This record gives sequence, C-alpha cells and structure tokens, in this order.
Amino acid sequence: SEVDELKGGVAGGSILQGVLKVGQEIEVRPGIVSKNKEGEIVCTPIVSRIVSLYAEKNDLQYAVPGGLIGVGTKIDPTLCRGDRMVGQVLGAVGGLPSIYTEIEISFFLLKRLLGVRTEGDKKGAKVQKLSKNEVLMVNIGSLSTGGRVVAVKADLAKVLLTQPVCTETGEKIALSRRVEKHWRLIGWGQIRRGTTIIPTPVHALTTESN
Repeated sequence: SEVDELKGGVAGGSILQGVLKVGQEIEVRPGIVSKNKEGEIVCTPIVSRIVSLYAEKNDLQYAVPGGLIGVGTKIDPTLCRGDRMVGQVLGAVGGLPSIYTEIEISFFLLKRLLGVRTEGDKKGAKVQKLSKNEVLMVNIGSLSTGGRVVAVKADLAKVLLTQPVCTETGEKIALSRRVEKHWRLIGWGQIRRGTTIIPTPVHALTTESN
C-alpha cells in the first residue's frame, strides 16, 4: 500500500462502561510490554485517537455499552496484526485501571473436571487442590495468560502472571489446569488485591508522519 493509503489498527470488543466518541483521544493498556536491563517488566501504554466507530456495518459517531464495537484508531497497524493486542484494554486517557503483574485471589474449585473421566468412574475426574509453583491458565476478561501459584492457603492464592494485565480488584477470573495435554476448567475466582507496576510515559504510535 501507498503511505497515504495506510490505516490505523482497529480494536474490536464490547464497551463495559462509559461512552466512546469519534475524535476522542484514547489510551491502550498495558500497551507495549518489554524488559529493561535489569530484567524487570516495563509497560508503555499507547495513546491514539478514534477515527471511526462501527457496529454491524453501521458507521457511528459515538458508542455506548452493549454489543460488539469496532474502533478505528491511528495506532500503527504493525502493532495490531496477528491479534497481538488481544486482551488489552482501551479507554479514556488516564481513566483506565492499574496494570497488575501479580494477583491475590479468592477462588472456588469445581469438584470434578468437565469432560474428563477416569477408568471405571462414570463421573468426571476429581479436581485436585492448587499446589505451590504449579502453572495455571488464567482468563481475565478476553485475555488468557499463564500464572504460577506462588502461595496458597485455604481458598486464597497468590498468582504471578506471565504477562501484565490491565484489570481491577473485584474482577472475576477463570482458572484452568493442563490435563492430558488439554487445558481444563478447574474453577473460578475473584481478584482481591495485587502487585501493580507504574507504566512508563504513554507512547503515541500512529500512522501519521511527523
């Protein structure tokens, strides 16, 4: 494509709260995730502007919660290809939740695995208790990420996430365990608190030339 024909990335999803308007400046978190020289995770949120809003092929000037929305932005399309930004959160600049690298949760485990049976047992295989250092799949919103259990006591656990997540306390999550080469749902939980990181100054990555 010619430079003049390039268009920014399009975000698809559902609005949880608030209103999005064409022309509005928006922020995407966690944004670009990298590591510094010390090996610490660094998150750089992306700032852009809404250039279009679509719902079922209808061109909108503003969008409210309910249904799926396509949000056209000026974000560099190379950042959006291959679903690289799945699980990121988009919203008004300065109005998004914190970015967590570790979460403390209260959880509830299923009694038996769904769709998995043991020999001679017509019911599903029993769900074992969480164990320290085991790796689970954690679903938070539309994001699926790995999580290592660093501590567990009764129905409380501390989970170190493999990638930072923009979320908030009270958010419900799903927990899955690797069973016979497949991820199986074993329970769910709710975020009580966690360890957050302060993002670096926001980065304006757009299709516009400087």
